[in-house]
Amino acid sequence: MRIGVPKEIKPYEGRVGLIPAAVTELVKRRHKVFVQSNAGFSSGYSDDEYRKSGADIVQDATALYEAAQLVVKVKEPVEPEISLLREDHLLFGYLHLAPAPELAQRLCQIGLTAVGFETVQTSDGQLPLLAPMSDIAGRVAVQVGTHLLHQSMGGKGLLLGGLPGAERGRVVVLGAGTVGSGAASVAAALGAEVTVFDRNRDKLERMRALGPNVTGLHAYHDAIEQAVIQADLLIGAILVAGQRARNIVSADTVCRMQKGSVIADVAVDQGGCVATTRPTTYENPTYTWEGIVHFAVTNIPGAVPKSASQALSAAVLPYLLRLAEDDWMDNPELKAGINISEGKLVHPALKGQNQSQ
Repeated sequence: MRIGVPKEIKPYEGRVGLIPAAVTELVKRRHKVFVQSNAGFSSGYSDDEYRKSGADIVQDATALYEAAQLVVKVKEPVEPEISLLREDHLLFGYLHLAPAPELAQRLCQIGLTAVGFETVQTSDGQLPLLAPMSDIAGRVAVQVGTHLLHQSMGGKGLLLGGLPGAERGRVVVLGAGTVGSGAASVAAALGAEVTVFDRNRDKLERMRALGPNVTGLHAYHDAIEQAVIQADLLIGAILVAGQRARNIVSADTVCRMQKGSVIADVAVDQGGCVATTRPTTYENPTYTWEGIVHFAVTNIPGAVPKSASQALSAAVLPYLLRLAEDDWMDNPELKAGINISEGKLVHPALKGQNQSQ
């Protein structure tokens, strides 16, 4: 199999689909790996390291896409990448097509097959390729939110963890999955008062185990509303695999939050779980609505590309090795991850949404 790793072009996206160590494993199995020049630069990997791993370095995206059969990307393709995709390409990466029907249509028109990292799913419902990035996104969201609470950033001037003689900040996390767990663990370690909402008792029990300053509550609508109104930092961490996120927090509720509070909606990749969320990039990561600072970058883990690329490669490699085999569709986890097959939208969540529009 000819496997291509392009350089990501989304603003401030420094992650790379495969690190050199993963390339070595592929080459050992007689796959041909092409890496676009400087694809790993922001993650701390030089072209020479990729050459030593056995990869062929190509100078531009056009040459990369021409050479590859299987394209391993981090983020969804954007122009001019979309124009380089072909009918015979197998695309493997984070696609997040639920809130992007136009992109889904373009990929279908090309006629390719696309497997989403975020929809590869095990028999017990786990999302093994989404999990490492979700963990990072949750942790980074709290780190960023802590900074945005500074007065100089438009925040209310609050030290999130408090200190002797000053009250602790209040953090509300919507969802106790991987994103929520990562966010709650960092917020708790900082010393904040953390409230996590979910409908799964086992998850809430794990949240309580993080420390005495973490409370896990059932996701009743009224309880969420009251907690959000009092929150200094709100983390949106709602996910249903492949589906567009539904709004949990209304615009009216956001209006009732204290001015200078911060919302970090990690669910923005799937449309956001806060009504006032709109996608941003690291070029302009925040905006203020009714006095509330919003952080809604669609590639949050891109801020820490070295850590993220290492974690992503470790998770992706076993699936990529299977994907490079002719009978890869016999693997139920990869089959669950197919969003588009030979130009047809096939993922149940996407088909259902498309029919309802």
